Amino acid sequence: MKKLFLPFVAVILFVSCSNDDDPADFFPLLADESTAEIQDFMWKAMNQWYFWQGEVQDLADNRFSSDEQYTEFLEATPNPLNFYNSIQFNEDRFSFSNSDYTTLVNSLNGISKSNGLEFGLVRFAEGDDIFGYVRYVIPNSDAAASAIQRGAIFTRVNGTQLNLNNYRDLLFGNNDTYTLGLATISNGTITDSDDEVTLTKFEGLEENPVLVAKTLDVNGQKIGYLMYNGFTRGFDEDLNNAFGQFVADGVTDLVLDMRYNPGGSVNSSRLLASMIYGTRTQDLYIRQRWNDKIQSQFSDEQLEDNFASRTNAGSPINTLNLNRVYVIATNSSASASELVMNGLEPYVDVIHIGETTRGKNEFSITLVDDEDNDYVFSTSRQNNINPNNSWAIQPLVGRNENADGFSDYTAGLAPDIQIEEDLGNLGVLGNVSEPLLARAIQEITGIVAKSRFSETQFKGEQISNSKLFTPMRDNMYIDKPLSSK
Repeated sequence: MKKLFLPFVAVILFVSCSNDDDPADFFPLLADESTAEIQDFMWKAMNQWYFWQGEVQDLADNRFSSDEQYTEFLEATPNPLNFYNSIQFNEDRFSFSNSDYTTLVNSLNGISKSNGLEFGLVRFAEGDDIFGYVRYVIPNSDAAASAIQRGAIFTRVNGTQLNLNNYRDLLFGNNDTYTLGLATISNGTITDSDDEVTLTKFEGLEENPVLVAKTLDVNGQKIGYLMYNGFTRGFDEDLNNAFGQFVADGVTDLVLDMRYNPGGSVNSSRLLASMIYGTRTQDLYIRQRWNDKIQSQFSDEQLEDNFASRTNAGSPINTLNLNRVYVIATNSSASASELVMNGLEPYVDVIHIGETTRGKNEFSITLVDDEDNDYVFSTSRQNNINPNNSWAIQPLVGRNENADGFSDYTAGLAPDIQIEEDLGNLGVLGNVSEPLLARAIQEITGIVAKSRFSETQFKGEQISNSKLFTPMRDNMYIDKPLSSK
């Protein structure tokens, strides 16, 4: 017994943006491409696109005086992952890479190898041991076919107690099948049980981010509730249909639940914001800020995204035309989730319920070894990617500021109403008695629910969560056509 700690494929089509003085053009050949071909791609792509290119000495335009010096630099770090990490800005928390670009691109479309169990990991009050708690289960997954569900607690994997040193290997290692040892939680104490559940990860699981969309009738007041778990472009129509139902139901208030949403498509965030605020295409949603080399190549029109009136598929956007929205967000809410909140702020009263968000205010693009397309991934150009190099990098390349010019939320967005999830009483998502939703309903109606949601009974030091171990992670990516002036 242990005490709790108490306190798709993303289509990114850029018409070539060239610069006659681009130093990458100074070194078209390597002395020995077989040893540094991947590093060559990474350096040239980062030199052109990286947001902090001007802050990293090794990415400077005048860093190398000869081909030989450049080649020696590339070959000095033969491991591509180590090389990529070595040319990043020291304050960069979110740029990442993948040795197989197809895995990364599929993840951006909500497709991954998964057993469908989404969970958080929490540290015990003493020692290095940790436990997991189930946040939700993805429909049509292996986990959905088992008895495990939201609120379940597990402490062991294949009979081994989880701790800070082994959880990565046990839960996210090479084994596709593992057995979770379940536990119970009562009066601040977690107790192991004999119950177990065995789960297997399968390729090709597609997660619809619209997990729950329902209209609640609270004393005659129509409140829309949307549990949205990722900004996945392939499900924009599902999102729009959910708002169509809200409109048909006469919803007057909306609770947007992004407590587990790590982000995704910038354009999907724009569509969601339009469904909330309105199809006022004359109003600025966000403005992009790239590095100095890229910024100067785009017009103001290309750098600005206004609210939308139609989806990418051409469907008219269903909008609630709200002047206030209630957003549930936590430390697991990042990037595009924060972007929606920040982008709406100049126009809508955003009531943030939960915890301070993660603080990811930069966007990224997917870069591959396709030099003729400025290394930008495009589904129509996959045959042009260097067949000897399957690596992709997902560097941070800019920031989005709202209509007021604000983008500085690296420390996260602080809540208006602070409340943490009760690990001993997570509740049912979309149910009026679920603690965080109940708090939002109280704010809307002034009626206090019977559950004592204001006093979190069990909370803990969050170590990590399952979404951070997917290729998608907490990524926010640009997915709109751009062209130079």
